[in-house]
Amino acid sequence: MTKTRSDHLTTQKVWLVCNAASGSNSAEAVEAVTAAFTDVGLDLQRTIQFPDEAAPDADLLERERVGMLAVFGGDGTVHAAMKQAAGWDGLVLVLPGGTMNMLSKRIHGDVPAQDIVARLAGGKVHCTRPMVVRTQHGIALTGLLAGPGAIWNEVREALRSVDLLEVVATTQQAIRYSTNGPKVLCQEVDCGREEGYAAITVTPQEDGLEANGYYAETLGDYAGQGIALLNRNFRDGPHDELGRHGKVRLFCPEGEPMGLLIDGEPFNGGSEELFEPVPCDMNLVTTVQGNAGDAR
Repeated sequence: MTKTRSDHLTTQKVWLVCNAASGSNSAEAVEAVTAAFTDVGLDLQRTIQFPDEAAPDADLLERERVGMLAVFGGDGTVHAAMKQAAGWDGLVLVLPGGTMNMLSKRIHGDVPAQDIVARLAGGKVHCTRPMVVRTQHGIALTGLLAGPGAIWNEVREALRSVDLLEVVATTQQAIRYSTNGPKVLCQEVDCGREEGYAAITVTPQEDGLEANGYYAETLGDYAGQGIALLNRNFRDGPHDELGRHGKVRLFCPEGEPMGLLIDGEPFNGGSEELFEPVPCDMNLVTTVQGNAGDAR
């Protein structure tokens, strides 16, 4: 659902949340984004270095009369900032500063952060509340992954720390667990492999939830799939299309808790998880024509 707001941005206070640990969030990149706000006449009054500084909550944003909260980081940073600001009625500007930037691509297209800010010149704002995924652990803005394949997140974290020994150790562990860990299945969905999957992804679309099951027959397949999971480019891995549904219920036949990655961040799941599509409850600025469509 898309709506238009005629707010004059030049009269509103803007705060910016950045995350230096995100994929493309260098000091130079932050300076370029800051300059872009100045170039279009927006009143950028504060830059918050997340997670060293806490993201602002709704009460603080209201008290300080902030009109727009810009988030320059990856999908995990956007998830954390929006969760902290839940209930706030201001504008949220998502800027691509991570590795995949799936939410930014969905509502702006595949363009740099500075170009997105430049599109705000003139002050007229278009907002969208796209479909997201409701889970018992919170909202997934871009989607989630469930199953033993979620362990590949530990390899990603080792890569971030540039610890080669840790990378080797976690990669070996990830291959073993992806191969032997308890698989997950879609309940009440007449499709997919009876033995289950190493990972099932659930992605919000405007007409429901899209599910894909990721498997592997050899360690080589798992290793290749693992690299795809590290990049959160799930479609590069071998998979089955499990269709689109009004809700998705996943379960582990062995009764074991399943690993979860929600917007790329790890959570401890249960042996059964229910996912449902709901409209986002915050006002996301969009700079493309038309509604925010399927997450591609």
